[in-house]
Parts: sequence; C-alpha cells; structure tokens
Amino acid sequence: MANDQASPGCGTDERVAVIDIGSNSIRLVVYDGLKRAPMPIFNEKLLCGLARGVEKTGRLNPEGVVQALGALERFRVMADSMRVCRLDVLATAAVRDADDGAEFVEAVGRRTGLQVQVISGEREAQLSAMGVLSGTPGADGLVGDLGGGSLELVALARGEIGEQVTTPLGPLRLMETGLRQGDLAKYVDKHFERLDWLGTAKGRPFHPVGGSWRALAKLHMEQVNHPLHIIHGYRMPASEARDFAALIARQSKSSLEKLSGSRRRGDTLPFAALVFERLLRAAQPSHVVFSAYGLREGHLLSLLTPEQRLKDPLLSAADDWTTRFGRLSDPSQLFAWTAGLFAGEDDAAQRLRHAACTLTDVGWVDHPDYRAEHAFLRILRFPFPAVDHPERAFLALTGHARYAGVLDGALTSGARSLLSDAQATKALVLGLALRLAHTLTGGGSALLQRTSLRVTGDSLLLTLPEDGSVPGGEVVQRRLDSLAKALNRKGEMLVARPQAAE
Repeated sequence: MANDQASPGCGTDERVAVIDIGSNSIRLVVYDGLKRAPMPIFNEKLLCGLARGVEKTGRLNPEGVVQALGALERFRVMADSMRVCRLDVLATAAVRDADDGAEFVEAVGRRTGLQVQVISGEREAQLSAMGVLSGTPGADGLVGDLGGGSLELVALARGEIGEQVTTPLGPLRLMETGLRQGDLAKYVDKHFERLDWLGTAKGRPFHPVGGSWRALAKLHMEQVNHPLHIIHGYRMPASEARDFAALIARQSKSSLEKLSGSRRRGDTLPFAALVFERLLRAAQPSHVVFSAYGLREGHLLSLLTPEQRLKDPLLSAADDWTTRFGRLSDPSQLFAWTAGLFAGEDDAAQRLRHAACTLTDVGWVDHPDYRAEHAFLRILRFPFPAVDHPERAFLALTGHARYAGVLDGALTSGARSLLSDAQATKALVLGLALRLAHTLTGGGSALLQRTSLRVTGDSLLLTLPEDGSVPGGEVVQRRLDSLAKALNRKGEMLVARPQAAE
C-alpha cells in the first residue's frame, strides 16, 4: 500500500511512512504505527543535492534529479514490501522554489505512482516546530530547522507556535553566493535583522533541527568526550555553542573530512556552522537543546487527534515497549508502591519514576549474568522521546540497579557523571525498591497490592499480609536491608491484616 489517498485510515499498530524530499537529501522513514510515540523501524537516506545550482540556474540539479527518481522508486518498493498502510511524500524548499519543481513532481508520479505534496515555507516551519513539540512537549523559545536550501525559524511559547518565517539560508544556497566568510556573515545577519520578533528568544532555549546541525552536535560530543552519542536532548550553553560553531565555520573541507562526525557534509558544514553562529548572536538564547525530531515527526503529530497529542510521549513509548516485551500485567502498581520512598517529588520527578517503573522488566529475557548490563544499555540507547541526557541516564541507572543492586562500575561511570549525587542516590533507591518488589512477588501486581512499603522514623517498613499469601524469607530480607541501607535506615518486616485490593 503506498499513498495516503489509497489508505485514509490506519490503526495504531499499522506501519506508516514519510518520505522527505529535501534540498540536500531524500529520506524514507517507516514507523511502527500512527501514535504519540512512533518508533522508526526503517530509515534510509540519500544525499542527492537537488538544490545544488538552484540559486544560479533556477532549476534542480540534473544529476540530483536522476538520483532522486531512482531513490523514490526504491523507496516505493520498500514501503510496499514492508506493508506500509500509509505513505506520505513531502517536498520542501528545493522543489518548492525551482522553476522545474512541478515538472519533477510529475516525473515522480509517472515513474513511481507517488503523489508528492509540495509544502509551503510557512507549513514547513509549522511542521518543524510540531516535530520539536513531538519530542519535547511544552518546548519554549526558538526552533530553527536548517535544510539544504532554507532555514525555518519558529517562536514557541511553552508549546504554543508563534511567529514563523522561512529564509533562503540553506548551506547549498549560501555556497553559490560566492561570498567570502566576512561578507557572507553580513549577508546572513541582514536576514536576521529583518526579524523584529527574533529578540523574544533572548534568554530562552534554542532548539536546532536538521542534519547539518546534528553533525555539529556530534562533533562537539567528540570534542568534549560526552558519554552519550545521542542527539536528542543534547544540551550546550549558548556561548559555548556559538564559539564552537565559529571554529567549525573556519575549517576547510579537507580538515572537516578528517572528523568522523562530518565526512559526508564536509562541503556544507562550514556554511551550516556560520548560520548557527550568526543566529545565536542575533537571538541570544540561554542554551541550545538539539532535537532529533523534525518535519517528519511533526507531520505525523499533525495526523493525530487532539486527545492523542496530549499523551506523554515518554510514558507512551515505555508502555508500548512493556506491552511488546514485558511480563507484567500492570507496571503502574510499582509506581504507587514506591511512592512512599520519595516524599516531596515534583511532577517531573514523578514522571521519571513512572517511566522507570514501567521499564522495570526489560531485562528478563537475558541470561541472569547479563541482565543488568543489557537493561542499562537498552534504556540508555533506546530512542525515547521527551528526555534529556541526565533523565536518560537516570532511567538507565535505575534499570541497572534493579538487576544488579548497585550503580558502580566502568559500564555505568559515563552515565553516572551526568547526574548529581542526589539524583544518583535516587536512581539506586528506586532500582533497589523495584528489585525488592520483584523478589517479593515475581512482579505480580495482585500480590503487590497486599503489601506496603514506607519510611517511618529510622526504619524502612515492609508490611506483609498475615495470611501468608505474600511470604517473606531470607532473600526478601536481604533485598529489604539493601534498600534500607541506601536510605540510611534499618529494614523491618511487619505481618498485618491483608489489604483489600482496589
């Protein structure tokens, strides 16, 4: 099944796909369903440079057109073979602005049967902003989506889309101006000076989107030896990001090609870095938070109902994972059972604890000697939305402690460095509590409801039913003692009347 016109409705578990025909690349991404946190199950990109020469000739790059048609034909076959329910094809600046853009769309239709939607600059900006909101609900500040041919800028006010503009500042277009770096910087600055609303971003976050800016983030990660090579949620102070971009903008193509994060973008990366640096000077944000979610994810979000959009994407992804691979009938019982250990939690902390409880059983299929390691790495590296790097590290360390009972070791040291001592202690305590819960009940939510866990004075009190339906024992006592020690308390078990299940 190919185009959405042939399949107006798809279930949440039926595959959907988006082809993004950009100025520099064409990409097919197949997702596992149309839902709040869709997971990519296939992702292929071709750098064909459709916009090369458009600024001078007004027409698409002929070689790029040949490559693009071949890629689209392949993508159509791939989508059909993967039984995609809905396939949407979106074309942006290059096709939109080229004199022969309509001719290219017709050629795509004749050769592949695909119907291309050429979206306006305004719509492209909106979808880019929605993509950021898809991965970071409630995002605030400024979104910048840099493609090969254009830069879309959108103001965000706590999740609400505001002013937006598309500018011809894509690297491929800037390359064709022939301007030296100093004059090119002035050229870019003039475009930003026309945006009187850009000043509203001052002191607020900036959310970069796009392959070239993701390459910048990868380079910076390598330079500072960051423990995670995951783009989404990577954060930098604005001043540091500006200085680093200025450094990259001055590098030659040969110098950049020696760096692993930029081998395929050696010619365009200095121009992308220059735009990045000049934009940070003009907007003066407080910090930079990179987003791995952009136009494609924004398009999928736009297809959801208002009710679906309001769902928390992190918890949705965790629920989906548990439904597929977990054994627990109701992981939310763990969330309620551990609440007494964390008095005074704010909403953000509760949300993370909820996600950790949902992901508590991710390692059960592995050999016991490797469960802690595999649970830690799966959670750390899984493409969860709506978490920054410290939050991701917290979830992964909690998963490690749930199986191993400790956080220490060479494997966990990088993630541990992203957390404060208090955050690491909480990850250990939560992991030990989940370990105790599984030892006590085997994860059975019905049994868990007949017990309680609470801090009282100098003790950590585990209450069990007097009818013996949830027995204690030596192993349970050891797990309780380990948890109590992490809380600087003494573990005690109390037998009492069974609690009624809710």
